[in-house]
Amino acid sequence: MNFTIRKAVSTDVDAIFKLINELAIFEKEADAVVITAEDLREDGFGAHPKFHCFLAETDEEVLGIALVYMRYSTWKGEVLHLEDLIVSEKARGKGIGGNLLTEVITFGNDLGVKRIGWEVLDWNTPAIEFYEHIGADVKRDWHVVQLDEKGIENYLVKRK
Repeated sequence: MNFTIRKAVSTDVDAIFKLINELAIFEKEADAVVITAEDLREDGFGAHPKFHCFLAETDEEVLGIALVYMRYSTWKGEVLHLEDLIVSEKARGKGIGGNLLTEVITFGNDLGVKRIGWEVLDWNTPAIEFYEHIGADVKRDWHVVQLDEKGIENYLVKRK
């Protein structure tokens, strides 16, 4: 399959949003996406972008994306966070994910970051095996901790 990888532009937002929703369905969280295409357009392609996005495409369609943003580690300094690497189900196994990840790693290296990090679901065995194959350290002894909007509200109410 012939595809190219490039940095996303604002006119790609609808395709990016479609892939985000496809990922949510794959991860059995179809109702969890609350962001809109307009939010993505404003947040990623406005005057002060909050993220960078790379995409893989053929002449006909966008088949994958990698969305990243900067973080700061108190131990390492600037690090790059890979929020999502999404390849459309119909295009998996064709090298798109590996090429997108190479783009992210090159981008991080060019920025001089000390680490690139991301999460993977414990049941996504093909992804885990791929990440370990490329030399990534899959930290099985760490747990992801999050407070959603309701959790934030509940916490603050209890603290008053």
